[in-house]
Amino acid sequence: MSRAIAFFDFDGTITTSDSLAEFIRFKQGSFGFITGLIPLLPSILGYKAGLVDRQHAKEKLLSKFFAGIPDETFRLLAASFVQKKIPAIIRSKAMEKLQWHKHEGHEVVIVSASPTHWVEPWCTEHGFICISTELEIVNGKITGKIMGRNCHGEEKVRRIKERFNLSDYSKVYAYGDTSGDKPMLALASFSYYKPFL
Repeated sequence: MSRAIAFFDFDGTITTSDSLAEFIRFKQGSFGFITGLIPLLPSILGYKAGLVDRQHAKEKLLSKFFAGIPDETFRLLAASFVQKKIPAIIRSKAMEKLQWHKHEGHEVVIVSASPTHWVEPWCTEHGFICISTELEIVNGKITGKIMGRNCHGEEKVRRIKERFNLSDYSKVYAYGDTSGDKPMLALASFSYYKPFL
């Protein structure tokens, strides 16, 4: 019996906006989000100019808004975000394709640079497998650091290969919307770039 697997990027492919930014806005409010970004402008501009590593810039952002929050509190906030906000930013055509793959009996895997705290509960709710960025937790609190590497670019490929033997599948699908998804798209026999815009 032939097997098929489909890998989907989350932010921008399944969603209409970046879920990390939406989560910060959900937690802080729009004013708190904007004012909180002001001290981060040097690292943001440095990243845009190619002078600051993506993971370093992301950890600066995570530290600014989340460092010191108890993990349990953070999980409860993420669960609320999944219920109250994520449905509003899901692309309907992406959801149709996700459901088509499930109906066909394919394994469906969401591969995201966003934190597991909200990507995984959303995946569990819909019956998808989750591979995503893990946040470091020390003494029960978010540190603002990433555990291991940010799940982006080649790290997506590494994490996929760590979990799946792609030679076991007769068909491999992949969906993404940025250059950071292109290494994952290159793994697939059927790849789709910005398919739901």
